[in-house]
Amino acid sequence: MVFEASETCLQMLEMERTARGQTIPYQKPIQGERHLPHPLHVFSGYTLTLPQVRLQTRTPDAPKGMFNTLAHIIKTDSLMGLYRGLSASLLRQLTYSTTRFGIYSELKETFSTARHQPSLPSLIAMASTSGFFGGIAGNPADVLNVRMQNDRSLPSNQRRNYKNAIDGLYRMAKEEGWRSLFRGVGANSMRAVLMTASQLASYDSFKRLLLEKAGMEDGLTTHFSASCLAGFVATTVCSPVDVIKTRVMSAHSNEGLLVLLKRIYREEGVRWAFRGWVPSFVRLGPHTVATFLFLEQHKSLYRRVKGVGDDERI
Repeated sequence: MVFEASETCLQMLEMERTARGQTIPYQKPIQGERHLPHPLHVFSGYTLTLPQVRLQTRTPDAPKGMFNTLAHIIKTDSLMGLYRGLSASLLRQLTYSTTRFGIYSELKETFSTARHQPSLPSLIAMASTSGFFGGIAGNPADVLNVRMQNDRSLPSNQRRNYKNAIDGLYRMAKEEGWRSLFRGVGANSMRAVLMTASQLASYDSFKRLLLEKAGMEDGLTTHFSASCLAGFVATTVCSPVDVIKTRVMSAHSNEGLLVLLKRIYREEGVRWAFRGWVPSFVRLGPHTVATFLFLEQHKSLYRRVKGVGDDERI
């Protein structure tokens, strides 16, 4: 599957230049040009994923706030404790992100032509579809990631003590059955739909606005600005579902979704929906920026390596 992160932008530039009396050929994707999740995306914000999970699952006597939680983790588990569950997070990127990015790009390529680009509702529909399948593909690694990050906050007798991602998947399937790998898949798929729609579709839309309305050039400044805005939208839209997903996956009991919602609303009010928003945004912002900057530069580098110029028809 091919991810063309800037195909929409190229089509917009063609339309804009055509309107000015200039013409450039439409660039179809280069066969074999691939964009896969990069480890940079994980490391760029991973240290803030752990306090986010801890805040979303915190007990009344646990530290409050992002900085207090960070300090508590470092004090009780050293600096290396901030990277607990890293192997599961890498596995999640290889399954969840590859699937959603690949399907989204294929759908966008299918419904794009030299004279027509998908509208915002169409982009949202494509992103939602790809996010749904990405959520299913990445669910086993996501369950494992949440458990490994939350493990040290539990009493000693309740800790699972997974050694790494492979050990965790094996033990989950052996001790709890294969169904445990898809625990919370409904909430996770819903979050993946919201995340992909609010991240990928909003990035393309913000980029289009910056190019057409703000008169910006197709370069790093535009990519950075559009990805920052997309990160803010994605964090806010996904926060309520993210909290639910984290609590379902980290729970030791099989509490129903409606029962869970009633309980946390009764205990915490409406504030539960945005618990952990700050570390989530501080993490997802750089993650989104790193993702799209890498993809845009990767595409440009790939064209140069292949000797394909911007003015050549593919």
